[in-house]
Amino acid sequence: MHFLRLLWVLALPLSLMACSDSHKPSVQGVVAPVEAPRAKPDEAPAAKRVALVMKTLTNPFFIEMEKGARRAQKALGIELLVKTASQETSIEQQIQIVEELVRMKVDAIVISPGDSLRLVPALKTAREAGISIVNIDNRLDPEAMRKQGLGEVPFISVDNEKAAYESARFVAQSVKKPVQAAILEGIRSADNARQRKAGAERAFAENPLIRVVASETANWKIDEGHDVTRKLFATHPEISLLFCANDMMALGALKYLQESGRSGVKVAAYDALEEAQEAVKAGRLAATVDQQAAEQGYQGVLAAIRLLQGEAVPGVVLVETRLVTADSLK
Repeated sequence: MHFLRLLWVLALPLSLMACSDSHKPSVQGVVAPVEAPRAKPDEAPAAKRVALVMKTLTNPFFIEMEKGARRAQKALGIELLVKTASQETSIEQQIQIVEELVRMKVDAIVISPGDSLRLVPALKTAREAGISIVNIDNRLDPEAMRKQGLGEVPFISVDNEKAAYESARFVAQSVKKPVQAAILEGIRSADNARQRKAGAERAFAENPLIRVVASETANWKIDEGHDVTRKLFATHPEISLLFCANDMMALGALKYLQESGRSGVKVAAYDALEEAQEAVKAGRLAATVDQQAAEQGYQGVLAAIRLLQGEAVPGVVLVETRLVTADSLK
């Protein structure tokens, strides 16, 4: 039954959206699954072992990603191993997890890498061991993959630059007098952090009345978001616009703003965590971005199984994002 259900699920098209910008990679069509030999009645096919490697479970975003992967596990009848580092900055720990999975001889690894460069050698080793690799969320660096000889790895995520642009633009478009703005970045060696920073910079640059006076990393963390925001306002007390590259940092920033009694600061963020959505409803956070973490986890596992079945998988697929504002939550 699992085998027949697997063929049925894999025949479904991936309902994903590609970015329409001409300079962005386009989503390829999904090739129909190749018919595999039918198992004999007395031979149950062995369940494929797929590992989902994430940055951490301290961020609710990755809890949602695991939920999506579990949904795929149930639909496909596979064995899913979920592995995470203790923190989003624990890159060496993530490398060790990949090395452990190579020793375990799993069939496939679906990974949201904490670093776009440093995971590449370990993943090359995994591929050389016959393990299929799927990259989700944060993109591995293409040049690093080329230099290491890793080759092409299917990538499933969102258009981070475009979505961050929309979030920052939401607070920038209403500015009618000169103001100062600042950006809280993610881990600077992560591609999604760089793309989100670029999107926010583009939105702020469109309004000549906005001057970006600071851009600092808070490493995706709520406590660092609080502390870095405090330091930013100590140096630039006139900041009135703040873009945070994820909700965790934004929640830390909002905590500082509340503690210090600062009002009139518009904060835009990214991830649409439940607590962030509550802050949007309360008027404390102007906007955030829903990037469908669960869908990324779900589609990542589906892509891994398609690879194991010898199917062609699109090189890049982009999941649709949604800007979350007070109006959209009504």
